[in-house]
Amino acid sequence: MKIRHDRAKALMVHAVLLTYTLIALFPIWVVIINAFKSRKAIFNDPLALPTADTFSIVGFEEVLLRSEFDVFFSNSMIVTLTSIFFVLLFGAMIAWALTEYKFKGNLLIAVLVAMGIMIPIRLGTVSILQLMSDLNLVNTLTALVLVYIAQGLPLAVYILSEFIRQIPKDLKEAARCDGVGEIKIFFAIIVPLIKPAMATVAVFTMIPIWNDLWFPLILAPSEGNQTITLGVQQFIGQFVTDWNSVLAALTLAILPILVLYLIFSRQLIRGLTSGAVK
Repeated sequence: MKIRHDRAKALMVHAVLLTYTLIALFPIWVVIINAFKSRKAIFNDPLALPTADTFSIVGFEEVLLRSEFDVFFSNSMIVTLTSIFFVLLFGAMIAWALTEYKFKGNLLIAVLVAMGIMIPIRLGTVSILQLMSDLNLVNTLTALVLVYIAQGLPLAVYILSEFIRQIPKDLKEAARCDGVGEIKIFFAIIVPLIKPAMATVAVFTMIPIWNDLWFPLILAPSEGNQTITLGVQQFIGQFVTDWNSVLAALTLAILPILVLYLIFSRQLIRGLTSGAVK
């Protein structure tokens, strides 16, 4: 009886996740189908599929010919992947230290992490810009990476700490009795066991970074360092907007996120539903 109840709960969680996924994908679907339509067809019926009469790739031609899309794309990929890597690495290390060891300042660090979740980092934009200027990092991708690491760490530490607390202490103590060092315990035991949580953090971290316009506009607005979101703005004017190019650029920008989401999806669902059948 209990097994049936647990299965029902798991199915309900998966159904809810599927519903939210479909709702989230609907705007993406609208963007993609309109990217392959003429300007007139976009405004006449934005929800209709492209037909032989309305099909057009003029937006993609404009994006690839009039802009340095390859530069925008590579900048976004470098910033996003580098930021995710260090957020996961540092987040897991901090979470491991806070949950496994007792030391002076443990509670203070935990409070600072909680404050980092509650207080938006954009409130410190002026101070961040001044700091990057003092470090000669303005108009560099390094400035964006540093800001995004700081932005993603609080949530990463909070989520990973909860997962690390669920790891049996006997497993770690047995490794210590066998003479295994703390660093090897972390990378050989802890990291593999929290992969679902790390995938969850990766998804929640990469989307705000990839879609961000604020910090690229403030810290790296030069042409050689523009990200996709900032680069698309050249097709949006005060009086005239090239919607074909905007939708085409957004379609091309969406594809990497969908690929990364599919890569992390299985681990993401395991992370979100880990406590659903307990």
